Amino acid sequence: MKKIYHLANCTTCQTIIRENGIDRKGFVMQNIREEKITPSQLDEMKKLSGSYESLFSRRALKYKELGLKDKTLGEKDYRDLILQEDTFLKRPVIINGKEIFIGSEKKNLEALKGSLG
Repeated sequence: MKKIYHLANCTTCQTIIRENGIDRKGFVMQNIREEKITPSQLDEMKKLSGSYESLFSRRALKYKELGLKDKTLGEKDYRDLILQEDTFLKRPVIINGKEIFIGSEKKNLEALKGSLG
């Protein structure tokens, strides 16, 4: 499977897609604001990444608004929060076969470039 989960209005997502030519390499694009992530899609991401926590963004405004930084969250909490609010998904999430690339950290983007060849 070649898929990218992103937000269409996220400039970081769009820059990563453009700079890596992802839109021209046969990836299915899913704008998570228009087409919500399903539980099975999230479970597949977790299977590839190892945890729901690795998919969770602590940069989301609601993270502070809801006082989540002061709570102890478990895997079920991360899963439920991502399914409830798309901004809790660390973006973009790029699946290239059996590899997953989460977010915009430099080391992640370098690994993505290597995977895309």
